Parts: sequence; structure tokens; C-alpha cells
Amino acid sequence: MIFDPKQLADFARHYGFHYDICDPFTLMRDIQYDMDRGLRGEPSSLPMLPSYLSPVSYVPPGKTVIALDAGGTNLRAALVRFDENGKTIAEGTRKAQMPGTQGRVSAEQFFDAIADLAIPLLEKAENLEGIGFCFSYPTEMTRDSDGILIAFSKEVDAPDVIGKAIGAGLREALAKKGVKVPERIVLLNDTVAALLSGLAGIPSNERKHESAEIYTVENGPVIGFILGTGLNIAYPEKEIPKINFSSSQAQVVVCEMGDYDSRYMGLLDKEYDKTTKNPGAYTFEKATAGAYLGPLTHFIMKQAIRDKVLSFKKSDEMLALPFFQTRDINEFMHDPLTGKGPVAAFFGPDERDALTSFVYLTSIITKRAGIFAGTAAAAAVEKIGSGYDPMVPVRIAVEGTTYVIYKGLRETLESNLHRLLNAKGPRSYIISPVEQASLFGAAVAALSK
Repeated sequence: MIFDPKQLADFARHYGFHYDICDPFTLMRDIQYDMDRGLRGEPSSLPMLPSYLSPVSYVPPGKTVIALDAGGTNLRAALVRFDENGKTIAEGTRKAQMPGTQGRVSAEQFFDAIADLAIPLLEKAENLEGIGFCFSYPTEMTRDSDGILIAFSKEVDAPDVIGKAIGAGLREALAKKGVKVPERIVLLNDTVAALLSGLAGIPSNERKHESAEIYTVENGPVIGFILGTGLNIAYPEKEIPKINFSSSQAQVVVCEMGDYDSRYMGLLDKEYDKTTKNPGAYTFEKATAGAYLGPLTHFIMKQAIRDKVLSFKKSDEMLALPFFQTRDINEFMHDPLTGKGPVAAFFGPDERDALTSFVYLTSIITKRAGIFAGTAAAAAVEKIGSGYDPMVPVRIAVEGTTYVIYKGLRETLESNLHRLLNAKGPRSYIISPVEQASLFGAAVAALSK
């Protein structure tokens, strides 16, 4: 075949996945419309879940908490303290397998396992302020900073825990073991943890700088932005009509952005969605996040082969392959000419045009993902209306390997974000990748009001 960028672009537009089909300004307004409806409790693809946690603008030094992190196959616990410079320091980190990943456990066994991991830290801690628990499973947060488990992912087999309050269950397990339980056990998810970790990461000289006192300059708001296996955003909100919340002191709202129902999903997006385990749900995430970019790219390439816009000797082998892993596509796109890896293995040394066509189509898919993700972040910044004061930047605390390493995505995301946020005038914002956000964010949550 001969590399023909016009034919490939026409193919992408025909099936609705070319990035130039999407108007980011319209998409941003669409997202904000659904955000507003979700906040009012009206039908919306964005549930806008209250966290009942307020962002902490300043963590005083000398505070010590226990941070717990449960979100996959491992459960982590650490003693976290905040030093005189505001730096977050984890000590005595302990790790265990998530209860229920090695076979079914009862609710009592589930909470006992978490308690057993935390007890050595509780016994070691002095002047403990509380426990922050990042629990990244579908959970309905409650006004008392607890959360009712809605469901587990398939790795965890503990059906008796569903419907129970996680914080209360841990408190009860600790009390049964004769351990003094801190007054505060605060539950949160990973997106809220990213936001709070971003707050904790603001250098102390920015928090307490003497010039800030002279000119009465405060720190700007922080948005939590997850772009890894999935996509999600949390931001501070002052008006949540569906729970009668209206306050000058905002609370964090979780958008569940991956579930957004966009007008810009194309025919192949809809066909691919039918092949996933949860068709009809999280369609925005399926065009954007790491769990899906590899399989979606493979799905689109198979249509390109069938339509004869992509042709190479091993075309039938690619058609027969169930899917590509996202990491395989990423490895290939970082250096497609090496011939290494499962994707490059499909192309012979005399098939440079086919190789180039594959890279070209993949770049279109990636650029659209970056535009979608960047527009979602911009919608949250626009929602809080901040950043026009150049002395008070909005901070976007980002966590996720897809954002960090996926070839071509970050550049598109950030350029689109810049374009959207500066359309009405110069906008001050800082993108801050955060590490160990689940652990450090949980620590900050233990000090939240």
C-alpha cells in the first residue's frame, strides 16, 4: 500500500473518531451543562457525587495521621506526618494483599484484615489526629465522612461487605481487638485524594510567605485529575442544590467524568463499546483512558483493514488477534522503527507505508483522547471560575501513568487546555503531577473538616 494521509483522515472522519470533528469549546459547554444538572439532581450522565470533605488550605506542621489505601490487589498503610516545611513524610509503610483477592472472605474477616494492618501503626503513633482511608471502589459517601460500599471489582470476593459502612466496619474491628480508635476515620476515593495531595504539595513558602500576608493573597483552588487506567475529576464546589449545600467554604465533588455521554462519540466508538464488559457505561473513558486506548486502537485498525485503507502481509493475523494492550501500543509509538514488540512484529521491513499508516491513525486516536481529557479538565476550571488573578493560579493535580507516559497524549491535552482556558484572557494555572496521591491524600483527608 501507499501511505495516503488524506484517505486515512477521511476514513477517521467517516467513522467519527477524527479529532477535528470535535469542537472543544462546544464540548466544554456540554460538559458544564451536565455538571450543573448532576449538581441539581436532574438526569445527567455526570452524577456529581458529594464527598462531604472540604479542601484543606493549610496543614499545620507536627500533625500525624494514619493513611490507608485500598484500590486494587494491595492494601497499604503508613504513618504520615507533616513536617515544619509542610512536607508529607510517610513512615513505617506496610503492605498486604487486599482481603478477598485470595478467596471469599466474610465481612468480619475483611475488616479484621484491614485492622490487623493498621494496629502496629496505631500502637506506634503518638498524638494521632485520625485515619484517612482512600477506598477506591464504588462507594456512596455520607455526611459523617464514611462511605457505603456499592460494589467491588471482580478481584475482591467479599459480598457481605457490600452495603456496609467501611469506616464504621473498621472502627468496630479495631474496638473488638482492644485498640484505642481515633475519633476521626475519613473515607475518600482516589480522585479526591489526588486533589488533597495536590494541596499538601503546595510548598510551605507559598502557604505562609510574608508577602502573601502583606497583599492578602491566598492560595488558589486545586482540581484532582486522574488519567491512568480510568478518567475522573474532582473539584471544589460551593453550590450543590441536590443536598441543599450552599457555603462559602466549598466541598469536593467527584464528577465521575469517565461516564460522560458526549455527542462526539463516533460509529466505531459505539461498536467498540458493545464489546466491553459494561456496554453503555463510561463511554467517554473508553475513548480516553489507559484501560481502553489499546483495545480501541486495535478495534479501529481492524475496520481499516476491512475497508482496505490499511494493508500489509499479516493483516489477517491482526484481524484474528483479540486486542492490543495499551502498553503495547505505547511501546510501539515511542519508537515504531525498531521492529520490537508485538505491534511492530506485524510489519515487514518492506512495509514502511503500512507502518506509517498505522502510526498516523493511532496518532489521530491519541490526539482525540488528549482533546477529550484536556477539555474535561478545562470544564472543571471554568466551573469554579478561577485563575484570572495571576497571583492565584488554579492547580491541577494530576495522577496516572496514561498522562505521564502515553505517547503524544500529554502534549495534546495540555495545548488544548491552554487554548480553552486562555480564550477569554490570560489564565494562571499550574499542572502538578502528584506521586503516592492515594496515600498522601488520605493523610490530608484525616485533617479535613
